[in-house]
Amino acid sequence: MKKILTAVVLGSLLAMIVLPMVASAQFEGPAECCKIHRNIKVGGVSYEKNDIVGAPDGYCPIGNIDVATTEWGTVCLVNTITYATDWVFYILTTIVVIMIIAGGFIYLTAAGDPEKVGKGKSFIVYALIGLAIALFARVIPAIVAAMF
Repeated sequence: MKKILTAVVLGSLLAMIVLPMVASAQFEGPAECCKIHRNIKVGGVSYEKNDIVGAPDGYCPIGNIDVATTEWGTVCLVNTITYATDWVFYILTTIVVIMIIAGGFIYLTAAGDPEKVGKGKSFIVYALIGLAIALFARVIPAIVAAMF
């Protein structure tokens, strides 16, 4: 019982010391900028890789704003979608290559077994469907940018 009481008292003292520091921390507000990961074009304006795009006179914790625009939210949205779809494309193409190799291996080692031949062919067909999805992922940012 004494150990529990001691732990509660020490925890309370620690909380009284730490909580005022947390409460007095300054909050700058949300960042009004983003760093461009790849050359993109939004609304007829081109933005270069590594540019920092933000609101005019906006708060930017990552550095000085290179391109100030009131459309920074749209530019950052397209940038984020582009970045995410690039990663989806890279991951899916890696999986496609692995599936084609596996399907080809199963097909070649089937030794006339119709079940294994069908399994190898289905691996390759599914890999080609995955490749079509990966290519579509590369088109999504252009579609989103065209909407704005």
